[in-house]
Amino acid sequence: MAQTLEVIQHHDPTGEEIVYRFPQSGSAEIKIGAQLVVQEAQEAVFFRDGRALDVFGPGRHTLTTQNVPVLTKVLALPFGGTSPFRVAVVYVNKRTFLDQKWGTREPVAFRDAELGMVRLRAFGAYAYRIADSQLFVNTVVGSQGVYETDRLKDFYRDVIVSRLNDLMGETLKTIFDLPRSYDELATAAKARLAEDFAKYGVDLTDFYINSITPPDEVQAKIDERAGMGAVGDMNRYMQFKAAQAIQDAAKAQGGEGGAASAGMGLGLGAGFGAMMPGMIAQSMQAAQQGAGGAGGAAAAAAGFCTSCGKPVPGGAKFCPSCGAQQAAPGCPGCGKPVPEGAKFCPGCGTKLGG
Repeated sequence: MAQTLEVIQHHDPTGEEIVYRFPQSGSAEIKIGAQLVVQEAQEAVFFRDGRALDVFGPGRHTLTTQNVPVLTKVLALPFGGTSPFRVAVVYVNKRTFLDQKWGTREPVAFRDAELGMVRLRAFGAYAYRIADSQLFVNTVVGSQGVYETDRLKDFYRDVIVSRLNDLMGETLKTIFDLPRSYDELATAAKARLAEDFAKYGVDLTDFYINSITPPDEVQAKIDERAGMGAVGDMNRYMQFKAAQAIQDAAKAQGGEGGAASAGMGLGLGAGFGAMMPGMIAQSMQAAQQGAGGAGGAAAAAAGFCTSCGKPVPGGAKFCPSCGAQQAAPGCPGCGKPVPEGAKFCPGCGTKLGG
């Protein structure tokens, strides 16, 4: 009686299987003439007596005496009806596994030339495919029934982070150079990682670095530093802020809550004055130098002649109108101080001026 032919094949419903073993545990007796079907993007590693004998590519393969011995009931009788020649088939997914994520579990230390010691987080993606099915099965999978991509993620993530740390320490001086160095770092990292992947029969097809960032508090300090650079000349900036504070205080005096607003404005102005006294002094001096014409003449007039009552410039010893020698500025009648521009002495009522 002829033996019934068997068909061995496997379809991956998830797309995440790297390896599927038939049978999933132990081994099986496969009849002579059995059909082995291998799909595109698959390879099948054939094991007999625990040894990998051959690798089959896509297509239909008839198992003959070259890989399966002629099994008869007579040969099986000494072994209780079970053939001593046991076989197994391991299907290996040959497609490229895309968008595999990697990233640091904890921030890693990096000695930055400008910031000192900082801790960095790094993230990215990579893609790989099984290049040598027999080597991968023998070195990684072993006798496991199903092997999926999740099994490799942790291992390859640690390998990637380790190699990237070494690479950054050797080639990067400061994280401020990172934006222009991502492609170069990724290319160099892929070259170093290729050997780590290849020794397990895996080909690293693509490798990308998406971001390398310091902690949030360090990023905040970097933003502050960038803001200071945008300000430019700090002296000019502080002068501008002081003048702006005084202007705001003056506006606040005219509205509701003038006293409180004025106090706040004056306090702010005083604060800038305490920080940059020379700046405000320079600003006041420039304002005085810019004043001229009638304003300068009015500022120079300090009193009235004690003889004729006409205005006398400040510091003058003689009246420019009548030539009379001048005493201390004041009313010609009572000698008390007289406000500028007054026509009569507020103390005694004496008429002033000609």
